[in-house]
Parts: sequence; structure tokens; C-alpha cells
Amino acid sequence: MRSAKTSAAPSLRQGPVSGGEAEAARTLRDHPPNRNAPVIGLRERKKARLRQQIIETSLRMFRERGYDSTRIDDIVQALDISQPTFFRYFPSKDAVLREVGRRAFARQAERLKSELSSKATTAERLRRFYETLAKVTEEGRPLWQAVIVEGAMDPIRSPELRGPEEATVSLLREIIAQGQKRGEITRAFPVIHLAEFMEGLFNTVVRQWAVDLHGPHTLADRVNSAVEFFLRGAKS
Repeated sequence: MRSAKTSAAPSLRQGPVSGGEAEAARTLRDHPPNRNAPVIGLRERKKARLRQQIIETSLRMFRERGYDSTRIDDIVQALDISQPTFFRYFPSKDAVLREVGRRAFARQAERLKSELSSKATTAERLRRFYETLAKVTEEGRPLWQAVIVEGAMDPIRSPELRGPEEATVSLLREIIAQGQKRGEITRAFPVIHLAEFMEGLFNTVVRQWAVDLHGPHTLADRVNSAVEFFLRGAKS
């Protein structure tokens, strides 16, 4: 594997899928359509279906052959389409991974909204949220290693991800802000800084895990330690 690039830090194969791969597949689904929206025409549905097929086939090959060993020519041959057709939907292989990253941010936002609607403590909310992320990432390791190493969730390298990433971080800030109001989180630091600290810890741990194939600890262990470290430091 190539050395990791700086990035922000999240199955389509045949046969039974693990929990992580099933979650990864869910990140590739569009959100349910708005019933009040205009009916999409046949041509648009065909285009959406082909776009999804390109994503699914690409990810299957990334898992089977590795990201670097998969060529666009391999993908289009498997789908029986031309390279110009592929490029009408995605300008590169990296763009496929960025779409995975965008949808992963959307899934994270949904989980954070769920935590905000719960009556759990701030510590419980953060533990559950990051525990879920770690589990999904670890069980779908081949996919998420490629996403992380290629920087496919990095809003600096991919400006189109800034909106989805900011939506997720704003929800994290809301959880921390509620924690301050409850007296569970220190008021010594601004909410925006505390959210940056937590995200920085998580992203650093995941980046290291992505290239440390033989480390002594699982990603879940590392993430749990990072969350506990943050909670102890942020305790009111």
C-alpha cells in the first residue's frame, strides 16, 4: 500500500455481507425520494441506475483487486460500457471514492441527529457515535482504507465535500453545546474548539490505522481510547 496522504478521516460483493459491509452499502444508497418532488423521467432513472452500477462495480473491484490495481478500463469492461460513458458520470476513480465519502458524511449526520433526539448523556452519545463509526470502518476495511488513503473524505482536497462535512461537524458541536448546558462538558473552551479537538483525535487515529496493518490494537480499541481521552479532558 502507498504511504498515506494527508486526509480527513467510514459490500457489494456476492454472498453474505458483514455488518460493516452492509453499512458501507447503505452509505451508497440515495436518501429516500421526496414524495412531493416531480416524477423523474425514464431517461433520468436510467442514468441514475447506471451511475449506481458504476459505483457498485468499482467498489467490488477495489476490494477484489485493490484500488491501485483497478483500472478504469477494467470497470467499463465489466459493465460493458465505454470509457467516455464512465467519464460522463465520474472524471476519475478518485471521484467514485469521493462520492462514497459524501454519502458517508450524510450517514454520520443521520446518526448524530439520532443521538441529539435521545435522552442520553453527552458521554454516552459520543461513545455510541464513534463506536459505530469504528465498527463500520474496521469491518469494511478494504473500502475505507482506500477512502482514507486517497483523501476521499478530505474537504480541503475535495471542495464539494465541505458542505456535507460541515453539516456533520455542526451536529457534533450541538451535542457538545448541550453537554455544556447540562454541566457535563467544560465551558473553559469554545464549543467549536472542542469539536475540532474530538474530530482531530478521531481522524488521526483512523489515518494511522489505515496504514498500520499489523498494529497491536483494533481500530475500535484506538477510537475508544481517543474518546475516553477527550471526555476526561473535557469533563466539567
